[in-house]
Amino acid sequence: MTLQLNLSVVATVLPICLSTSPKHLHRYVNGTDCLHPLQRPPPFTLRGFLIPYMIMLVLEGIPLFYMELAIGQKMRLGSIGAWTAISPYLGGVGFASVVTSLYLCLYYNIINAWSFWYLFHSFQSSLPWADCPLNSNRTGALLECETATSTKYFFYRETLNISPSIEVNGGIHYGQAMCLVLAWGITYLLISKGVKSTGKAVTFTATFPYVVLFIYLIRGFTLKGAFSGITYMFTPNMEQLANPYTWINAATQIFFSLGLGFGSLIAFASYNQYNNNFERQAIMVSLINSGTSIFASIVTFSIYGFKATVNFENCLERMRVLLLNSFDLAEDSISLDTVTDWITKLNTTFPEEFAAIEHKIETCDLKNELKDAAEGPGLAFIMYSEAIMNMPLPQLWSVLYFIMLLLLGVGSMLGNITAIVTPLRDFKVISKMSSELFNGLVCVFCLLLGLGFTTTSGNYWFTIFNDYAATFSLLFIVLFEVIIVSYIYGIKRFEKDIEDMLGHAPNLYWKIMWLAVSPLLLICLLLYYIINYILGGTPTYQAWNKHLGKAEPMEYPVYCQLFIGLLLVSTVSCVPLNALYAFYQKRKQDKRRKSHALTTLSA
Repeated sequence: MTLQLNLSVVATVLPICLSTSPKHLHRYVNGTDCLHPLQRPPPFTLRGFLIPYMIMLVLEGIPLFYMELAIGQKMRLGSIGAWTAISPYLGGVGFASVVTSLYLCLYYNIINAWSFWYLFHSFQSSLPWADCPLNSNRTGALLECETATSTKYFFYRETLNISPSIEVNGGIHYGQAMCLVLAWGITYLLISKGVKSTGKAVTFTATFPYVVLFIYLIRGFTLKGAFSGITYMFTPNMEQLANPYTWINAATQIFFSLGLGFGSLIAFASYNQYNNNFERQAIMVSLINSGTSIFASIVTFSIYGFKATVNFENCLERMRVLLLNSFDLAEDSISLDTVTDWITKLNTTFPEEFAAIEHKIETCDLKNELKDAAEGPGLAFIMYSEAIMNMPLPQLWSVLYFIMLLLLGVGSMLGNITAIVTPLRDFKVISKMSSELFNGLVCVFCLLLGLGFTTTSGNYWFTIFNDYAATFSLLFIVLFEVIIVSYIYGIKRFEKDIEDMLGHAPNLYWKIMWLAVSPLLLICLLLYYIINYILGGTPTYQAWNKHLGKAEPMEYPVYCQLFIGLLLVSTVSCVPLNALYAFYQKRKQDKRRKSHALTTLSA
């Protein structure tokens, strides 16, 4: 949640194609996150995920992206004001978006803090995650590092200083805390002046990562095993396609990627000219966004293919040396290509001798290496850093990668913060404050709460927010939005608004999506999520076991389960609570009117 850049670069480099100036287009596409696979990879990656992803793009992503742009451009307000303008009872949908964006801001910037940590450590003659540190006796490597790997050790121990469970807290990691302060300081500097400064900043934060991606694409394709990773990426996994949770993850990934439900698109679109052609922009931005996500995944999997191939060949080499040392064989009699055949042959020919080394025999499987490379916590840091250290000039590639990751994260944070401050500035009390002061207060508030993620148990709380703070909320918010527009505001009224802004009414595809397909699909996904959560048993997380050198599943304690429930309820409750407040205010006003009328009559 999630680790979740925008498409402002599309607005910058393709203004003619999108028929608008970069000055206005950046304001709403800033909320999108096209390079998201590098920060918050889909749980199932793209293997068995690409088909649901593309279907969800057509049935949910593009229609709802179009709808949010239209609402923002028509109402000229942030998410709270826009839904309140439709009905005072519906302003809670906007509040739910703000709360979700707030949760995202709380934990998202810690990813930028990690990126700073890795970037600063990249300026060394030898990358610190390339080798295990010495033990206290200086007689060998640390046992925890040897049991795991040097890259895992650096992430879990040096970067996170992680505790053995969420219930054990050893205080703040001051290095990470300073990196988090730096991340929030940069975020504030870029948004301090409001949307105008955000647009200027995003031009660079969105452009440079594309340059790095192209460099990595060229480099990735020259690495051994790159195409094994790409082939693995595009190989369908039918088991995952049959799993409804894959479709929920695909929908959530679309929401994160396009910025749906967070309120950022409504906020940025509210600054557009009234007759801006948002229909063309919705289609172009959505398609280019998803195309860029796939492109970023191709780059990523080419690197993972290289990493998996290196690990696979290292495994074969270990088995080759083991066989040569255990049996009377010539040095050149076994090659990497024939290791598996020799294991079978020697097991059959010399069963007693083979039994003595059987416990040392490893199963070397490229597919398993690819699977391991594409899943697990800290993917963008552990796996990429492991691949980078095997490249020539690893410091150069490390600096380029983590600068890119930082710019992706900063670009995303700009949209996340704007989704909070723009709706709140529609309130009179806040509108009187300067942008610098209010934006600063929001950043300081998020920083103080975010320091909890820099504790030794902070990564476990990060996982809670990443898993539970947005998925259910976004499904709920977007479902309410499409129901409000289609059935409360009215599809005919909405159609007239679009015709007034664009000069033509939306075609049949849009209306079918808004009226039937999108809401029904969202209802099914939401119901499955709720049922799966209720019947799924006690939620678990991956706790780091330093003795085994890997993360193992562990059940959340009761207070964490209650906190998860609070996260889920906090956003949803905004809708009924706001409706009750609006009802109370209406009754109060009615009583005043009646009292005033009686006073007038008696006079």
